[in-house]
Formats: sequence, structure tokens, C-alpha cells
Amino acid sequence: MQSDSRDNHSKNKKAAIVGGGPKKILYALQTLKKIGVSQSAKALSSKNACKACGLGMGGQSGGMTNELGEFPSVCNKSVQAQSTDIQPAIPDKLFEHSIEDFADLSAHEIEHLGRLGKPIFKSNDTNRFSIVDWDWALEYAAEKFARTKPKKSFFYSSGRSSNEAGFVLQLLARIYGTNNVNNCSYYCHQATGVGLGNSIGTGTATVELADLSLTDCIFVIGANPASNHPRFVHQLKACRDRGGQVIVINPAKEPGLVKFALPKSARSLIAGGSDIASLYIQPKIGSDLALFKGIAKALIENRYVDSRFIQEYTTGFQAFERDALQCSWSEITTQTGVPRNKIENIAKCYSRAKSTVFAWGMGITHHRHGVKNVEYISNLALMRGMIGQAGCGLLPLRGHSNVQGIGTIGVKPVLAKDIFEKIEQTLNVQMVNQKEQGLDTLACLDAAHRGEIDAALIMGGNLLQATPNTLWAREALSRIPFKLFLTTTLNKGHIDALLDSKGLTSSEAIILPVVARDEEPEPTTQESMFNFVRLSDGGIDRIAEAKSELDILADLGDQIQSQQRKPSNFNFSVLKSRKSLRKTIASVVPGMEELADIDVAKKEFHIRNRLLHKPEFFTRTGKAHFIVQDLPQQIESEKFPFRAMSVRSEGQFNSIIYEEEDSYRGIKHRWTVMISPADMRELQLKDRDQVDITSKTARMSKVEVKSFDLPKGDIMLYYPEANCLISTESDPSSKTPAFKSVAVSIQKLTD
Repeated sequence: MQSDSRDNHSKNKKAAIVGGGPKKILYALQTLKKIGVSQSAKALSSKNACKACGLGMGGQSGGMTNELGEFPSVCNKSVQAQSTDIQPAIPDKLFEHSIEDFADLSAHEIEHLGRLGKPIFKSNDTNRFSIVDWDWALEYAAEKFARTKPKKSFFYSSGRSSNEAGFVLQLLARIYGTNNVNNCSYYCHQATGVGLGNSIGTGTATVELADLSLTDCIFVIGANPASNHPRFVHQLKACRDRGGQVIVINPAKEPGLVKFALPKSARSLIAGGSDIASLYIQPKIGSDLALFKGIAKALIENRYVDSRFIQEYTTGFQAFERDALQCSWSEITTQTGVPRNKIENIAKCYSRAKSTVFAWGMGITHHRHGVKNVEYISNLALMRGMIGQAGCGLLPLRGHSNVQGIGTIGVKPVLAKDIFEKIEQTLNVQMVNQKEQGLDTLACLDAAHRGEIDAALIMGGNLLQATPNTLWAREALSRIPFKLFLTTTLNKGHIDALLDSKGLTSSEAIILPVVARDEEPEPTTQESMFNFVRLSDGGIDRIAEAKSELDILADLGDQIQSQQRKPSNFNFSVLKSRKSLRKTIASVVPGMEELADIDVAKKEFHIRNRLLHKPEFFTRTGKAHFIVQDLPQQIESEKFPFRAMSVRSEGQFNSIIYEEEDSYRGIKHRWTVMISPADMRELQLKDRDQVDITSKTARMSKVEVKSFDLPKGDIMLYYPEANCLISTESDPSSKTPAFKSVAVSIQKLTD
């Protein structure tokens, strides 16, 4: 089935040619002015962890200070996140409009209606929301879950929530009777967790922020930190200033990774930007494995490997070496589109480095072979002993501020046996059998599409717009008879999940307003991408009727059990004491022991047994594993000859659209496709022409064309708009959807 999908466009704004710069300073000042001086000062300086990416800022050092104590450490993403939270509540009168009226709004318009200020309810026999009180909302939701067979439900959390709320969510689900517990990492870095677990025995970063100050070489692979992790760009620039190398591997030549005008550097601003990449390689979309194998082949052929490290700390190198050498240069260069001499130059640059950090994003994980990509990055690090010492290691660039913490405390379908047993013993509870396999995120929606899910609790995020195959995702969510959402603001996911393929509103939903992180009534904790646990004080008062997610979940848990009439109920209300709850988490989750008194000691900490400053690996053998990979089969299609990938813009965070314009790429609106100059000539296209883009799942109509530096045959479109083109195919090991390497056709529209 094909569908058309189009969002509203904003007015054109002036575009920039490099990342950062004075316009970003002015943008921040304008945004802060809208927020108000006192409100913005309180929000940005309070002792709360940043609400944007997982790089690490805030906590007990103050809102504009990072984990190294560096000040000021702030970026547009921080300001943008605060701007949505500081909005006033949505006026009650707006809810007199129909669901269809809300659906006509763009994502940007819905998210900027204001904060959700009161609980709202949509019944199965109306097409409008009604405002309801808290007691009724919780009682009704509890009744719905109590009447649902637990295996026909699922519980989902975004990476915005706290460790405390996440722990209670997964506990509630498992006492209720289901392991269908999942989070947004299944759409981003689950492939990283699986791949690193297979290779080195730990699924998270092996470095801390301080290591980036020691390294003299940083690989940035399949990521655009200029847009998505701006504070990381400061680390890249610092590496260059020390005489080090920044090797960028990305199909798209991103302006912000070529030059970036750092807002807090007068010299960088005056110069019109600082050089970021010392070497920029553009392989074809989806050819990462072939490029990595080429780098490995060059390292071996030129004897750039650390034989002592390999022999002492790893296994499997002989088979790995044999496979790399047997792979022909012709096959490697054909798949990647990168000449042999350029690949050999990468190996040569890497060989000169004394300490190297490999960083990557979803350009690596969003493939059907995402786990294999990650395993091969680990291979490259192991070849030169770049794991297990200061200044070296592996760094997955996490998107949301607590997505890693949510996984750490158990919001996932499979709970480790030791954690499962400790929870049952410590809390004297009985949870659903740990051996009963829970469903991952995409599998839950697949079950919903088949009509096998009757109730879902969705905490934060925008699950619908984060899911591939937009029409399919909307049908899946609309077929769930009852949905309970916990959110700070409304988004397209809340609205479109109530509309079936015919535009009817047949399902029920309750949407509850929750406090933001810095509004929590008591301190909460979050975990950065560096395995660093931060403490957020909360305490800011903005939305009178909003409640803490933790309190909502505890009340809901008690009410569900009461209506289920279970013989041995657990008293969830005892978990409302954050201090007591953290002691419980500290006693059951390995590595989190210091969480027990973090609110008293105010001592933030790195989780134990993750950082690898010694070559001690957490595998069964105690050694890291080289893993051999075959190159993925390249499938050519006459019907769909182009490879598409979805990307984010500078003016968005995950699925939240703060600005319609993408200033770094010089693009005025999001209904745009980026095409290589060579393909533009071949298709007889020019900027601002319109095309239809078709995949096997959908069609995007009248998309505006923009010339962009990409390999021939590759195109880029914006996420989530392009999700309609993307199928539900996923990596078989991690279940991560293949948002990249999407086969599409392009048809020019005649005047």
C-alpha cells in the first residue's frame, strides 16, 4: 500500500553555510528572551541534568557545567528543550476542537500549543478530548489494565524519564504480569549494546568524558554531532588544536563537520568557523562494513597492528586476519565507492595515533547489519590496542539524556537473572517468570497491528513518529483499544494514534500531564553516555496539575492490584520515597551501589565495571573477541535504483521539531530531498524542482529538491517525515529498524 505524507512548511529564513556561529547566539538570545530572563536563568543554572542529548551537562555542578567542571557548557539543544517546558498550559478551550482538527496541525504546531496542563480523555464514542480529574483518570486506567490479560499489553519509556520512574515502570509491568517492557533504544543504539556485548562484554561506552581530552585521534562515524551533539564538536575542535586528527566517515558532507563556528570562541567566530574534520570520507550509504574491512586489510598489509596486545588480550585474530586479506580491493572499492588509496590513507592516519576514540551514531546502527557494523568498529580498535587505556576506546553517541539509564535499571524485555532474583528477594514480590521472553519495541507494535494488544502505557516520547512505515505504525497504535500516555506536551503521536486508516477515532486514550525533570518534587537521577550518574534537584514549579511520573506509576500500580484482587499485593506507595527507592536500585543493580546515598553525599559517579582503562574484558573468556563478518549482499533494483537515508536537522531533537528550517544545510523547509550533483544532472533537476519519491511501502509527493554533497545514487530525507518510505525490516540480532539504505525511485514532476 502506498500513502502520501506531507507536513506544513514554515516561512523561509536565512541559511548559514557552516555550523554554529553568531546566528546561533542570536537564536539562543531570542529564545531566552521569549522564555523570560528569570525563567531562563533559573532553568539553565539549576542543578538539573540537561534534557537534551546524552553527552553530559548539568547535575550537581550546575546546569551549564559538564562532567569535567567546564563552564559554560551549553548549546542550542539545551535552550530549545527548556523553551518547550517553559510554555504555559494549553488553554482549556482548545479541547473543544475535534481530534481531526488537531491532526491537521503540523508536528511543530502541536508541540508548541503549550504544556499539557490537565488530564484529558478521549472515549471510543467521540472524536474530542474532554478534561477529567486525576482520581477518575487513574481509576479508569487501572480498570482497563486490570481487565486486560497482561500478555496483551506493553509498557514503553522514552529516554527522557528518570532512573527512578523507569525502575518503577518495569517493576509495575512485571508484577502486573508481562515482560513486554521496552524503550526507545530499540530504535537507536540497541545494535550497539548487542555488538559491543558480543565483542568486549559490555554494551556501553568504554571511555569517560576526560578521555576525550587525552586522545589524539577521534573517528566520527555515521553521526552528525554538529546538529545532534553540539558540545561534542568542542571536543573535536580541542583535539585538532592539540595537533590531533578528526576522521569523519559519513556519506553526506555535513557543513558543520567541515567547519564549525564555536559560539564561545571569539577566535572561531571571527575566523568564520574552525576546521573540524582533518579527513572526510564519504562511502556509499550502507557500505560501512566494506570500508571497515578495507581499513583492517590496509592495517594488516602494512603491519600497523599491535601484535602484543592482540596476543595477550584477544581471541579470534587469525581467522579475522585471514578473512580481511582474502577480501579483494576491487570488491571493497566497488561497494564503498571509496578509492583504495583513500582507504589506505585512513589506516595510515590511524597508525600514527597514540590514542584513539571511535565514536558513532545511528548511521551505523540503523541498518539490517547494524550489529555487525558495531562489531567491526570494535575490531578496528582492538587491532591497535585502542581499548583498555586512558584516552582510548569506544563511544556510542547516545541521543536522549537518559536513554542509557533507562536500560540500566531494567526497562527492557529481558531482565538479567541476577537482577530479577534480587528484586524479588529485596521487595518480597512475585514477578512474571523471567524466562518468558518479552517483546521488543517493534514487536509490540507488530502485535498491536495484528490486534493482539489491548492496552499500552507509553511514558514520554513520540512512539508513532519514531516508528518506520508511518501508515502501518498509525494503524498499529490505533488498533490498541486503550492507551495511557504520560507526557509534558502533546505531539503527533498522541493525536494520530487515535486515527485509523479511514480517519475514524475508535480507540480510547487518557493523556496525563507530567512534570519535567527540573520540576520533580524530589531529586531524581540520570545516566550520561559516559556511564556517569547525575543527580537532578528538581524543585521548579511551572504547571500546577502536572505530577511526577513516579507518583503516577505508583498510584496506578496500587489501583491495578486492587482491581485485580491479587492475594499478595505489593504496596507501590512505599516507592514514592525517592531515597528509599534509590537504596533498592543500588542493592539490586550491579554497579549502582553509590546511588544509595547520592542525595546526601551529592557525589555523582561512574557506574562500576564499564570504563576500560585497563584491558580487562567482561566476556566469558576474559578476552575481547575479533568477529569475522561477510560483506552484506548488494541488491540492485531497476525499479528502486536510489539508496535513501533519513536524517535529523539542526532545528530538531529526536522527533521534536523546534524549527522548520535546517540552517546548517541551507534548507528552508523539511519537505526536501537532498540529491548529489551528479544525480541532479542525470535526472535534469535543479534546486527547488519537485519530485515524487517512492519506496515499496509509500510515496512522498511534491518533495522539493536540494543539491547536496553525497555519493552518486544516495539521497537524504528528513526524519520523521520520511518514515513513510521505510519498511519494518530490522536487524535480526538487535531488532533495530533499518532506517538507512532504503531503496527508492525518484520521478521528476513536470511543470
